[in-house]
Amino acid sequence: MGSTRKKSLFCLKWPLHVNQDNKNNSVCNFEGPWLFKSLQNLGSIAFNSFFKSNSWANSFVSTQLSSRANQNSNLIFKKKTLSTEEQGEAEQRAFASALANAKEATVVEFYSPKCSLCNSLLGFVTEVEGRNSNWLNIVKADAENEKWLPELLHYDINYVPCFVLLDKNGKALAKTGIPSSRLHVVAGLSHLLKIKRPSKHSS
Repeated sequence: MGSTRKKSLFCLKWPLHVNQDNKNNSVCNFEGPWLFKSLQNLGSIAFNSFFKSNSWANSFVSTQLSSRANQNSNLIFKKKTLSTEEQGEAEQRAFASALANAKEATVVEFYSPKCSLCNSLLGFVTEVEGRNSNWLNIVKADAENEKWLPELLHYDINYVPCFVLLDKNGKALAKTGIPSSRLHVVAGLSHLLKIKRPSKHSS
């Protein structure tokens, strides 16, 4: 009697050459018991569920981050930039308030938003005002804003930056000359302050 090879329940070959010719007796297909197949199916379901849940979590986090970004954008949007008219009105109110508080002197800084030299003086001017706040007001005036046209004509402003020194009654006493450099402007402003600085104070 011819011997027949017993069919194995598991294929132990690696890799599994499932595409080889089926006539080759050395080839075996993986045919595990039903219990093993069930466990394999359960494992696949759990594996897929894990990645789906991770995808949902990532989607949730992404949604939350997007929501926060939108909230930040809304906050920035609410802090809208003032229009030219609103900016002019705000500066005019600051000017009127400075004259009303009757400090020893007020300096009006005529500037242009497009002037790089003007922008470079922001920190210095703020520092000067802080050191002399007990007797000095410094007010900014946009020379390109038509609301300042009367003052531009009155003080004969033909260049920026230009600082005009006013006494407590609003009378013009002096102004800085045509700016040739930042150092020149700083020196000019320092000279203006010396004119009205009380002797017991120093900048």
